Amino acid sequence: MIMPAKLADRRALGPGMALALVVGNMIGSGVYLLPATLAPYGINALAGWGATIIGALSLAWVFARLARHLPRAGGPYAYVEAAFGPGAGFAVAWSYWVSVWTGNAAIAVAAISALSSPVVALRQPALAAIAALVLIWALIAINIRGVTLAGRVQVITTLAKLVPLLLVMLLGGWYLLPGAHGPAAVPISGSFDSGMIAKAAALTFWGFLGVEAATVPADKVIDPERTVPRATMLGTGFTGLIYLAIAATLLHFVPAPALAGSPAPVADFLGQGLGPRLADAMALFAAISAVGALNGFILLQGEMPRAMARGQVFPGWFGHETRAGTPARAHLVSGVLVSLLMLMNYSGSTANLFAAVIEISLAAAMLAYFASPLAALKLLGGERSVTLAAIIAAAYVAWLVWGLGWHADSWGLALMACGAPIYWLSRRSATRPAPER
Repeated sequence: MIMPAKLADRRALGPGMALALVVGNMIGSGVYLLPATLAPYGINALAGWGATIIGALSLAWVFARLARHLPRAGGPYAYVEAAFGPGAGFAVAWSYWVSVWTGNAAIAVAAISALSSPVVALRQPALAAIAALVLIWALIAINIRGVTLAGRVQVITTLAKLVPLLLVMLLGGWYLLPGAHGPAAVPISGSFDSGMIAKAAALTFWGFLGVEAATVPADKVIDPERTVPRATMLGTGFTGLIYLAIAATLLHFVPAPALAGSPAPVADFLGQGLGPRLADAMALFAAISAVGALNGFILLQGEMPRAMARGQVFPGWFGHETRAGTPARAHLVSGVLVSLLMLMNYSGSTANLFAAVIEISLAAAMLAYFASPLAALKLLGGERSVTLAAIIAAAYVAWLVWGLGWHADSWGLALMACGAPIYWLSRRSATRPAPER
């Protein structure tokens, strides 16, 4: 089938770009910061990773089947709206959109913080904030320029970010060989605790935000009925293996106190084994990793309002597209929001901002991840594999909500409530009869 030129331009994400969008969105700043955050959890951290991988794969299968059944733009919003109506669709889309742009604030600052190791001037809060803003708006400009350019950036950054992670796995494997000279293995501390496992799983799920990434711009994906499901499943499985290998390697060879106190666990581990000069290079790769994730999520923070506007649950103004088929207005508004959030919370400490925003972003995303399996049960309840995956995924997300705790969950509920007036006004405008001429 030959596409018209205009449609071919819009559907500019091929299989490689779609896969890079999924992997690149999930592997971002978390893989470099979570090992230190999870170090005090000991063995419970690995249990949390295991539970999260099972939950993420169940969600990936749900999204893959829904994308094949309903290859529409909007991803979770489109599926929930089809299953339960515009009100439920709006609640999911609004909470998902909020989770994306709030999370982008942390990712942007994490990228600049990584660069502050080789570029000492970026340790000054004012300069770091300016650099983070420049990064955000440069990527917004790329996404407004066209989805093809954004896709190429995603492929390049995804390939680059895998280099240090593969080095960690190779170095860990080398240390396990007989006669290899390296750090002695350390026993993984702690005993299994259900509460700590739940908390660890909730935090590790930050690394899987983006499992649905290829479903949101489905109308810009070539052959979405096949490309989106394949990219979703392959990307999630590959990412899960990478995360588990990195977590196990660092917990196995780095004592928990040293791991918890390290601002750059991956760089420190590689520097110890391959030389201290590697630290600056690893800082660059960490920044590239965060930039790749930020690029992918900026694409989503523009596409979601556009899909909502087209579904008449968001002001129609956001649905306007440029000649390149990109939602410039939605990108600009989202960019202003993430910039304001970053400036209001910027303190010069990535760890503080990362910890403050990660739980709020996760809590805001939970509704989309809980409602999508329920939509699959209604739309695809006849498929046994989908039914099983949807039940596992919904139960897993409910468990995560408990693990996050009331403080984060209350923020998620408050942010969701903020969207109610917008929904009411949008629906009122959509149902208002046109004036007579």
